[in-house]
Formats: sequence, C-alpha cells, structure tokens
Amino acid sequence: MKEFDAHILVVDDDKGIRALVKEYLDQNNFITSTAENAEKALEKTMIIKFDLIILDIMMPGKSGLDFLKENKNFIDTPIILLTAKGEANDRIEGLETGADDYLPKPFEPKELLLRIRNILNKTKVKERKEIEFGNVKINLNKMIIHKNNKQIKINSTEKKIFEKMVNSPGKVFTRESIGKLIKIDKERSVDVVITRLRKKIEDSPKNPKYLQTIRGEGYVLWIE
Repeated sequence: MKEFDAHILVVDDDKGIRALVKEYLDQNNFITSTAENAEKALEKTMIIKFDLIILDIMMPGKSGLDFLKENKNFIDTPIILLTAKGEANDRIEGLETGADDYLPKPFEPKELLLRIRNILNKTKVKERKEIEFGNVKINLNKMIIHKNNKQIKINSTEKKIFEKMVNSPGKVFTRESIGKLIKIDKERSVDVVITRLRKKIEDSPKNPKYLQTIRGEGYVLWIE
C-alpha cells in the first residue's frame, strides 16, 4: 500500500480552487479532502484527524475566521489561511487567533506546497509521543503508561486528551474544549474522565501534582 505524506482538508466555497488544489496535492503524494463551507469542514474534522487545513477566510455563512475562533482550541490542527489581497486585518486577526500561515489569492500551487511542507516538518519535530515526568512515562503510540514498574493501559479517549496536554504543557483546557475533543457534551462526564486519568498518573489523585484544576477555567498539565 502506498504511503502518503499527510491528509489535508481544503475548505473553500470556490469549486474551481478546491479542484485545483486537490489535484495538485494529490499529484504530490497527499491525501486531499475538500469542504465547501465551515459547517461541512467541522463535520469532517469530527470524523477525520487531518494533518493540516487550508482555510479560505471569505466564505458565505460562517467565515474562515469564525471557524478558526470557534474550533482552534480543540481541533489543534495546523492551518493555512487563503486570503484576498485587501484582507490585511483579517490575516493579522487569523494569525493572532492561531493560524500558522497565510497565502494571498491568487497564488502559485508550488508556493502553497512549500508552505505546507514547511509547517508539516515543524509539526513532526514538535509533536511529542513519549513523555517522562516524575515516576511516570507515557507512550502515546503504544497507549501505555509506565508507573512504579507497572504498565497501565490508556484508551483512545484518554490518548486524545494526553496528546493535547502533553504537547501544550501549562495551557489551560476548558471543560468545553475537552468535551468537544472527546465528543462528550456533559461537563460532569469530562470531570469523570479527568479523575480517571489522575488515578493513572498521580501518586495522590485527590491532591494532584501534575494534572491540576484551575478553578473556574478548566484543567492544566504541569510538567517540565
């Protein structure tokens, strides 16, 4: 089976641009999915873990900036914005909100490809799949925690939470953002999952050292 470099989602209301970008990326060893608006994009991100999203700012209904503001905290996928020439303020707002790069229209497909590869290379270096702190070692690939010479399994839901927190130590995650990430809509259910994780990594789960509660805000993983 052929190995592909990454799975990319192209979000643009212009059918011609979607087709052009998809064809070019497919020719360059990527898997490419498309969506014609923010709503369709969100549906697809709930099913598929994309490696990168190419997102048009100006779209009917919800704009690319709306999508970015509402979903960046729990999608946490690198995003390249496609912008028109006169959208300097939108570009700045997009980068401040969390976009990784932008490309003004019209653009050369080769330049887009170079920007994609640059971001993906940085992401591969940055993302951590193994982490040690205290007497705990988490292997996200094997979905195992090593603690006090014992192996403790984690499930796919717990893995998703650890992936986010391990790669953003010190960042506070709201209950809402965790709930969206693991597809749970009740805050109490999120608390139950966090309690279960504490039992797996903390020496004293009721007095956690690493996975702490920030009152009125959410949860944070404090590790070196």
